[in-house]
Amino acid sequence: MSAVPVVLFVCVHNAGRSQLAAALLHHHGLGRVTVRSAGSQPAEAVNPAAAAALAEWGLDITAAIPARLSAADVAAADVVITMGCGDACPVFPGKRYLDWQLDDPAGLPVEQVRPIRDDIDRRVRALLAELIDG
Repeated sequence: MSAVPVVLFVCVHNAGRSQLAAALLHHHGLGRVTVRSAGSQPAEAVNPAAAAALAEWGLDITAAIPARLSAADVAAADVVITMGCGDACPVFPGKRYLDWQLDDPAGLPVEQVRPIRDDIDRRVRALLAELIDG
């Protein structure tokens, strides 16, 4: 693993789950982890309900732009966390892969995105503790 671990979050649209996870790991990681996110079929903009759920915690992802997943993204990562991207996620030997089964916040109101945000936050904190302290 790199001196500063590189974590890549991947979902289909790179607009909700992966953006939430990337923002939370960036926030909690305090520069101890390099964070990236991408999607197999990126949306045009971040999910507004996901942005609103993070804004409640003082985090702003409204300027984030969903990015297309590339093989180079995966090759550069130490840990790849998939969130429903299916077979579109390339697999490289020697990488650590985790698949987080999470509800897709697409089309949901912020009230229903909060539990997803909270679940991602718990997972991100556990991952960070493992990567930094483990």
